[in-house]
Amino acid sequence: TFSFTFLHHLKKPTNSCRFSTTLSMQSNSIQDDDDMKFGRFTISANQVFYRSSLSAAFVNLRPIVPGHVLIIPKRVVPHLADLTTEEYQDLWASVREVQTMLQRNLSENNSNKVLSFNVAVQDGRAAGQSVPHVHVHILPRTEGDFERNDDVYDRLEEWAPRDEDKLAKPRLEVPEDNERRDRTMEEMIEEASQYKKWLTTTSAL
Repeated sequence: TFSFTFLHHLKKPTNSCRFSTTLSMQSNSIQDDDDMKFGRFTISANQVFYRSSLSAAFVNLRPIVPGHVLIIPKRVVPHLADLTTEEYQDLWASVREVQTMLQRNLSENNSNKVLSFNVAVQDGRAAGQSVPHVHVHILPRTEGDFERNDDVYDRLEEWAPRDEDKLAKPRLEVPEDNERRDRTMEEMIEEASQYKKWLTTTSAL
């Protein structure tokens, strides 16, 4: 088991935090002692351990592994594409800050060293998003925590804050490595060329 006493010391970034200097300092109406909205759910202020100007992190009602936390933009939007540039940058700067904190403290305070993480976003319902509010899963990983390493993805796909929020959808069948064929260089060049064209068109808008 992990000890989480260090979380009491992390409530919001300060000027001394290594990665906080890039965070937007825009004012926000949500105060540090306010409850927060996660989709239709209300997250108690006591569950929130980190707040920046535009993002927040809170402990998980149903963690997949010890230390599994969620980071959200304060504004309720369903897709990453709905975030402003400032919100997007702040969200990922917050992910890095929280992940760094977890790695350092979980490794220092526990016998199992945490050297690896799954950092995951399910961007939309078809991707397994059970709450229509952008959220980033941070899952500390240790050796042997799952029988099969890829089982963590099945658990993420099944994750929901409440049983009634679990999505009824067919499981994505991923072939074994020995059943997958390498594509030809021509196929990959054709695909990369198409994406370059799309990016050029998008940049011109």
